[in-house]
Amino acid sequence: MEFVDRLLTCADCGCEFIFTAGEQLFFFDKQFKNDPKRCKPCKSRRAGLRAGSGPAAAGISRTETRTHCSECGIETTVPFRPTQGRPVLCRQCFQNKQRAAESSPKPVASVPAASPVSAELMAAAAQAPRA
Repeated sequence: MEFVDRLLTCADCGCEFIFTAGEQLFFFDKQFKNDPKRCKPCKSRRAGLRAGSGPAAAGISRTETRTHCSECGIETTVPFRPTQGRPVLCRQCFQNKQRAAESSPKPVASVPAASPVSAELMAAAAQAPRA
């Protein structure tokens, strides 16, 4: 299927914009059924309005809890309520632990040795009709 650039009219501002062949190919690959309705400036303006609708925009802040790091003991804040019995790490200790986990060699799973095939199975396989 060959695509050519098309002129469309924006539903918000009424200006014409080009729906390029590349964009049409993208829409085709993603199996989108409808052509775009808005030009890029109107689309980004509309997306900007929606970006400000989350919990932070409503004045709801994340929970910040003061606690002590289980590794080094310094006072730190974490964006969650610590659970009893689970270690809480400061940013530095958390990053150190992640680096150590990435650099440590992964254990190699042992592959079990192939089980010996019984003589009965070998004889049955030899006598089986071939297609």
